[in-house]
Amino acid sequence: MTMHQAQLGRYFEDFGPGDVFQHPFGRTISEADCTWFTLLTCNTNQNHFNSHLASQNPVSGGRILVNSGLTIAIVLGLSVIDMSQNAVANLGMTDLRLTHPVYVGDTLYAESICREVRPSESRPGFGIVSMTTRGLNQDGDEVLRWERSVLLPGRQSGIGRGYFPVAKSGPLAETADYS
Repeated sequence: MTMHQAQLGRYFEDFGPGDVFQHPFGRTISEADCTWFTLLTCNTNQNHFNSHLASQNPVSGGRILVNSGLTIAIVLGLSVIDMSQNAVANLGMTDLRLTHPVYVGDTLYAESICREVRPSESRPGFGIVSMTTRGLNQDGDEVLRWERSVLLPGRQSGIGRGYFPVAKSGPLAETADYS
C-alpha cells in the first residue's frame, strides 16, 4: 500500500523557462455567472445582462457579452492549479490584452508558459516565477493574454504540505474493511 499525502501545486524548483502548462480544467460560463458577477461588481453596462439591449450591439453580434472582469478571473483561476497554487504572493500582472469577445455559453481554457525563474533576493528559500498566460475558448480562439509574476516557496519550506488532519480513529488502511 502506498500513502499519497494531500498536496496540490508546484514549487519554485518545479519550473523552468520554456515549460508550457495546459491547465486541466475548462469552465463554461452561464448567463447566471455573467449576470451575478456583473451585478456583484456594480458594473451597469447592460450588454452583460440585458439580452434585448445586447441584441442591438454590433460588436457582440446580438449576444450577451461576458463581463471582461469575469473572463479574467476565470482564466486566472484555471491557471492556479499549475502556476500559483502554492504562491505566497502575486507580484504583478501586466500587458493584459482582451483579444476576442467571450459570450454566455462559451467554455474557457487556459495555458501558461514559464518565461523566467529566479531566486528571491529578499526571501531565501523562495523564488519568482514569471509567466505568460492566455485564455482560449472552445474553438481555440485566444480571448485574452497577460504577463504575471508570483512568489513561490521552495519545496523545503513546507508550505502547502502537512495541512491534512490526522484522523482520531487512526489511518484509513487500519480501519477499512477489505472483505
